Amino acid sequence: MTAGRLLLWRHGQTSWNATGRFQGQADIELDETGLRQAAEAAPVLAREGVTRLYCSDLLRTRQTAAALTEVTGLEPTLDKRFREISVGDWEGWTLNDVLAADPGYLERERAGEDVRRSPTGESLGEVATRFSEALHEVAEDAEETDTVLVTTHGLAARVGTAAFLGLDLVAARRFGGLRNCHWILLVHKHDDWRIDGWNLGVSAEHLEGLVG
Repeated sequence: MTAGRLLLWRHGQTSWNATGRFQGQADIELDETGLRQAAEAAPVLAREGVTRLYCSDLLRTRQTAAALTEVTGLEPTLDKRFREISVGDWEGWTLNDVLAADPGYLERERAGEDVRRSPTGESLGEVATRFSEALHEVAEDAEETDTVLVTTHGLAARVGTAAFLGLDLVAARRFGGLRNCHWILLVHKHDDWRIDGWNLGVSAEHLEGLVG
């Protein structure tokens, strides 16, 4: 069997997101904006009928998932394979810092090279492999009536989704980056997976409905 739907939910904003710093697997907490984003998104996602909840073990995703637990009562299963890419020595750096140390980094990545994020970090391919393997496992462990939600990270979700669908890193670059507390919807139909929504989030209409 396999799940009927998968939701991949990026965590809320952190102070490092707000200042444009590479987080990787640094265990940064949500800032006030991120906590509010999670609280606003949780009731909207609960309406999707989430039946199983998984989560990266990093603090920012656990705090985000906690908002959904408060609404649904579902406790998350933690899985390190849903972590963000490790950026090694680049943790806390800005893009300008990275380009000063490695001027050709962006060009190589845009050309489709499987670039490693710093000499001590992971490559995009390594992240795509671990993430997609974990996603296949949680999907296959579920039933067709299940909606499985994974609270995770932006880049990991993007390249992991591409690998899950059998696409390469060049194709993954064509997917837009996920905004904080936005999500991807994957639907299983006719024995195959497809993207049914990308960068979905809380709209003004959703908020009015929650207030009303």
